[in-house]
Amino acid sequence: MTHVTLRSEFETLIDPYAPVAQVGTGFDFTEGPIWHPIDHYLLFSDMPGDVRRRWDARRGVAEVKRPSNKCNGMTYDAELNLIVCEHATSSLIRERPDGRREVLASHFGGQELNSPNDVCVHSSGAIYFSDPWYGRMPVYGVERPRQLGFQGVYRAVPGSEPKLMVDRTLFDQPNGLCFSPDEKLLYVNDTVQALIRVFNVATDGTLSNTRVFASGIRSELEPGVPDGMKCDQHGNVWVTAPGGVWVYSPRGELLGKVRVPELVANLAWGGPDFRTLYLTSTHSVYAIPTKTGPRHEPYMSGRRSSGPSTSTGPAAAAPILADGEMRLDPQRCAMIIQDLQNDVIMDGGAFADSGAPGHAKQQHVVENVRRLAEAARARGVTIIHVWFVVEPGAPGVTLNAPLFEGLVDSKAMVRGSWGAAPVSGLEPRPGDFVVEKMRMSAWEGTRLETILKATGRNMIINTGAWTNMSVEHTARSGADKGYFMIVPEDCCSTMNADWHSASINFAMQNVAVVTRADTVINALG
Repeated sequence: MTHVTLRSEFETLIDPYAPVAQVGTGFDFTEGPIWHPIDHYLLFSDMPGDVRRRWDARRGVAEVKRPSNKCNGMTYDAELNLIVCEHATSSLIRERPDGRREVLASHFGGQELNSPNDVCVHSSGAIYFSDPWYGRMPVYGVERPRQLGFQGVYRAVPGSEPKLMVDRTLFDQPNGLCFSPDEKLLYVNDTVQALIRVFNVATDGTLSNTRVFASGIRSELEPGVPDGMKCDQHGNVWVTAPGGVWVYSPRGELLGKVRVPELVANLAWGGPDFRTLYLTSTHSVYAIPTKTGPRHEPYMSGRRSSGPSTSTGPAAAAPILADGEMRLDPQRCAMIIQDLQNDVIMDGGAFADSGAPGHAKQQHVVENVRRLAEAARARGVTIIHVWFVVEPGAPGVTLNAPLFEGLVDSKAMVRGSWGAAPVSGLEPRPGDFVVEKMRMSAWEGTRLETILKATGRNMIINTGAWTNMSVEHTARSGADKGYFMIVPEDCCSTMNADWHSASINFAMQNVAVVTRADTVINALG
């Protein structure tokens, strides 16, 4: 299935030929997808079936709650409590990991809410939800009279009734809602009006200055309506629509359309690096790889309210917040310092004629890596030095590529030699790890992953020499393994600026977050 590119920016977000994989089918009507950032599974609801299910790559689909009170939209708060919109009870619920259930909202003005439908959480902890009356219709809820005479958008206030945030007459059926990356905007769509409205969000959480962001989200030729909606890390808005999902720029320009075989009800990013878009559809759940990830939601930092983590894999919550900003948990990060050895980047080294020493100086790579490593150590980041080291005569190095032939011919990187030693200023410190290799990638035939698993690290700050070779190979393999790769480009160098630029600006963009040393230091707090 080919997706539809309407503006070139669309192809920076998703490959137009990105496969649409069906991960489960045979359901009545699926909704409410949400990915658990630690235990790595997708929760989703089936309203007509009155059941909640989960999916993960190892076990497939499993039932987790029946009856589910015909639950619809779901998300997590910052402590990984599940926030659930229930159609059958007309309530917004918080479910604790130990099974405790707390009603966050059920009435307004002494009347039952219609049926909370979708929900999102602000970094302040405030919870916003929409309240159309679909849950009082047959099939998708429990048929019964409405008590309120309008459909609103609310902020939940535990211990008291929710606060109505919009004019009572503004929406016919408010549905999906999401914050912009900087949380200064709240988007809310209306299924009946086939449009998206946007509001300014004040520091006290109130909404103002409503205006239409996008309209005409309908078609007489294909099924689909505005329903679920999410904002990506760049501020683009992804909304369910005819034929699948339509993607709008922050300026309200329609960039393209993601094509899906069934009517799509909702969507959420997940997977080890939050680069897989999961879509709940009429009878199935689909997964599509993307080049972008979600805005950083509070739950993505993965802090449990109680109990130990049961994570068994390397998955990382996407660190992107907005406009180039990041937030990184130092306790989940490791920094690789790779191939910054005398033979590689120093005048007089075996590879000096390649131009590597000149480009390393141009990049200020030694000083930038040293400065980043010091800041990272101070914040508890694991530092791993990766060195290319061979025995005299280079036994075990296969001559299957010019790269390795050149290494042997140059008698480079020999154990105990000046050339194999780390450059001055980047020597290992107490507590650092050293990994030795005889290939380009830091993963190939080494103990790197053993160290990462033992120390619980799943975000890799990838620095070093040979941007277009060692650094890029390591980033590609790390992405394949499910690690979140971060490449500060001013902490990398190679033979010349052209090779560096080609890797940083093209190949690396698909497998890593490309940034700079100061951004990473700020992100570590």
